[in-house]
Amino acid sequence: MSLGPLMIGISGTSLEAREREWLESPLIGGVILFTRNFDGLEQLRRLVEEVREVRHPPLLVAVDQEGGRVQRFGDPFCRLPPARTFGRLYDEDSAEAQRCIRSIAWLLAAELRAVGVDLSFAPVVDIDRGIAEVIGDRALHAGSEAVSRLALGFHAGFGEAGMVSTAKHFPTHAGAGSDSHTALAVDRRSLDDIADDLAPYRRLIDAGLRSIMVGHVIFPEIDPEPASLSRWWIETQLRGELGFSGAVISDDMGMAGAAVAGGLVERVRKSLDAGCDLVLVCNEPDAMPALLSEFRGYVNLTGQLRLTRLRGDDTRSWEELRASRDWRAARDVLAELSARQGFDFGE
Repeated sequence: MSLGPLMIGISGTSLEAREREWLESPLIGGVILFTRNFDGLEQLRRLVEEVREVRHPPLLVAVDQEGGRVQRFGDPFCRLPPARTFGRLYDEDSAEAQRCIRSIAWLLAAELRAVGVDLSFAPVVDIDRGIAEVIGDRALHAGSEAVSRLALGFHAGFGEAGMVSTAKHFPTHAGAGSDSHTALAVDRRSLDDIADDLAPYRRLIDAGLRSIMVGHVIFPEIDPEPASLSRWWIETQLRGELGFSGAVISDDMGMAGAAVAGGLVERVRKSLDAGCDLVLVCNEPDAMPALLSEFRGYVNLTGQLRLTRLRGDDTRSWEELRASRDWRAARDVLAELSARQGFDFGE
């Protein structure tokens, strides 16, 4: 069975009977995990295995594990610094910052792959313009060139660990003061004005980026729809102008920033029509029967192919990883970064 266009959240630390039934639908392409789904290493391994056993080929398993305040899995996973830590280091020593972020990205991805997680939706490549509080220290730097170079290092580290990186939040959340989780988010700049915000995407696409998450920000000077629901942003700009051929993933359709399209069914339909290959529905269990009924028979063959390219590569077990020289070396980099930047990484 091929991967479908919906990635959904689940309620707890194991699958409910109704959730297992939903995952059997050809409309589902994966599961996104949150803190509510984590209660230790062994439980997480069992849960991921449960999800993977539902279908063959297995569904994708994803998480937002950026570091800093967005880290869904705690101990024994390494506590990771917020992205801004690398930006501060970049201002002191750009080469060292690029070396460090590559190593820490490897560490992040390698630990997730060791428990079977395919994707962490990172890095954030929104420029820190001091406007979007929801981004804040999740942004790497205030300069486009610095963000590009650091993001390239992050992308390389993920690749070395067998994980595809997902740049977000296309085209940018940097100029919208409102949080698209809870309110309509609007950025009134022109396309020329956001050229610097698009530059990291250009660089990453040239480096082989295979996944981009599209945000719910509206740019009224450019297009009246939130980017996640906009065919202009996805097909004309991202695929046409920027030449991106990988998977386009929407941000969570339950967020307030997408509500201009109407109810959840309407939001999902508009996002798929705009060109998204995978649509996130993270916290709407009561809506799942209607969604699965409404989109029965939906097929996007090209999208299915793009999604298969997001699977994580085979990797070491958790025990093998933790015993490896590579893990110890990356952990040493984390300790050095902690001492240099004042980040408490839990030792």
